[in-house]
Amino acid sequence: MSEQIPLTPLPRRAERLAVLGDSTAVGLGDPVPGRGWRGVGPFVAAALGIPPGGYLNTAFTGARMNCVRTDQLPAAAAHRPDVALVIVGMNDTLRSDFDAGSIARDLEQVVATLAGLGTIVVPVRFHDHGRVFRLPGPIHRALKARIDELNAAIESVVARHDLPCLDLDALPGAYDLASWSVDRLHPSELGHRMLADGLTTALAGHGVLVAEPVSLECSGGIRPRTIDHVGWLVLKGLPWLWRRGRDLLPYAFSILFAAAVAAWRDDQPLPPVPPVESAPAPVQRAS
Repeated sequence: MSEQIPLTPLPRRAERLAVLGDSTAVGLGDPVPGRGWRGVGPFVAAALGIPPGGYLNTAFTGARMNCVRTDQLPAAAAHRPDVALVIVGMNDTLRSDFDAGSIARDLEQVVATLAGLGTIVVPVRFHDHGRVFRLPGPIHRALKARIDELNAAIESVVARHDLPCLDLDALPGAYDLASWSVDRLHPSELGHRMLADGLTTALAGHGVLVAEPVSLECSGGIRPRTIDHVGWLVLKGLPWLWRRGRDLLPYAFSILFAAAVAAWRDDQPLPPVPPVESAPAPVQRAS
């Protein structure tokens, strides 16, 4: 009897793509002449060969995870996508009411709803953005702690549903300045291309056909000038740092206070060990 060779399943062609999330999902950081923003969504759509009517982007600037669940999910589900990208969460880490448990529950509902339609959902795991924006030490540590909690919430949903997930912290070049736009908050054109390349690679690993790999050669975008960098820093960068710093400072102080208490306890001498008293010798009675 001849040995049967197992057949490798053919890659699945995606016909419909939905992009949900915040300003990165919108495409901020990759401006194109006369057309506003481009970014990761169109790059992924082109790589997968999505026809024009099959692409939907529900993202908007400032969106948080609960915004994706309440405001973006209904339209995305009605689109019945083969693939959905979910790029959201960083805005949550910058708010004083940050709640990792609520984030996990919101993402769970988004994933469960779309997966029930047969959609392959791809979230992202976030990088240490304080290394990009060069935040002051206490605020950087506070933000990093929040990002760790955010990633743990995302990973819990990813593991439960066996989803493909792009780890931005492990993405080659993620911390290179060329990967970031003038504001250092959003990817540059190169950064958006890298993000799209990482997402399509993750999709290929889950059996989705990538018709044309994403090129990392920049073309078609508007390159920022030196004056753009200076203008952004003065008009937007410093005011943003002030606003977000006020949200994070109470949390940063709590981290510093806890660390100070722990250090103080470590410096305290151990209490003396009480001497062991020997038992009295038994009294010998005369017989």
